Amino acid sequence: MTKAQNRAVPVVDEGGTPPAAGTAVCLSGGGYRAMTFHVGALWRMHELGVLSSVDRVSSVSGGSITAAVLAMAWTDLEEGGSFADLVAEPVLKLAARTIDRGAIIGGALLPGTISQWVADVYDEALFGGATLQSLPDRPRFVINATNLETGTLWRFSKPYMRDWRVGSIERPKLRLADAVAASSAFPPVLSPYVLDVSPSDFDLVEPGLGDEFRQDVSLTDGGVYDNLGLETAWKRCRTLLVSDGGGVAGDDPSPPSDWAQQAKRVLDVVDGQVRALRKRQLIQAYRDGSRDGCYWGMRTDPADYGVPMTLACPPAACASLAALPTRLKRMPDELTRRVVNWGYAITDAALRAHVVTDARPAERFPFPSEAI
Repeated sequence: MTKAQNRAVPVVDEGGTPPAAGTAVCLSGGGYRAMTFHVGALWRMHELGVLSSVDRVSSVSGGSITAAVLAMAWTDLEEGGSFADLVAEPVLKLAARTIDRGAIIGGALLPGTISQWVADVYDEALFGGATLQSLPDRPRFVINATNLETGTLWRFSKPYMRDWRVGSIERPKLRLADAVAASSAFPPVLSPYVLDVSPSDFDLVEPGLGDEFRQDVSLTDGGVYDNLGLETAWKRCRTLLVSDGGGVAGDDPSPPSDWAQQAKRVLDVVDGQVRALRKRQLIQAYRDGSRDGCYWGMRTDPADYGVPMTLACPPAACASLAALPTRLKRMPDELTRRVVNWGYAITDAALRAHVVTDARPAERFPFPSEAI
């Protein structure tokens, strides 16, 4: 991509520009809950032959963990490797480990920041020193964070990392683990992630902001700006396959008054509104024909798709999985397998209703001994 092409399409879509005829997968935030839900979603997409045809994978927060593992496994998957071994196993192994509480302790006692400690954990557990240059050329993997300094999106990819208001750094050699840590820097505990850059690193400088915005950039969770991972795919691709592993702030007649718990409650409410607005935009685009594809989420009723299903999805069990907390906290093995199964089942229904309408229903869960 030339610098002119790089500059031609800002992240913000003001409307009126038709998207390219490509396909994007968007993976939402939602901590380990979303991370494992997306494993099931991608598993069924892989089986149905949908995953191999995508042009872009856009992710935020917990979804970025799964997306990055998928990216590292992509070549082996194309050569016939096992999805269970290459993607599911490493993600589920991470889900058996608590990161967020350890990050607070480690960040307080060890040199560096909390987010740097998290990045080191990701690197040791999943990525082994891989950088953004280790990503495949196709599909384009875009890992999204929020720039606290500009209030806009910062995107990490193989060709460049950038904020459309600040500028871009081409062919960045940043560790993949650092991009994922920035994308999943849940506020306030894991935030901010401070990106170690200087003005001289930028190959393209956007007008309007001084060099202080290109020095040690403060980033936070990508879901603060867009918790569906939709933004960087919206203007690029006509077909959008959106997997939503996010939660919902439940009713609370006595919300906490202490600053820490109240801050979390406020963030949960804001997150819910951001997600609702993005989802409304997406569903309207499906209805008016300006976008193709489908949406599925942890709170979606499989019956809404109107297709026959073999897999049993009891509503109460599905609702209990959707209500899991948004944490990077260890999940019991049985629970992670149930979340994977739920992601697999609801994705099967969504894709057969809207994308591969001649496909047969899935007959067994990835982890049949657990069901949902």
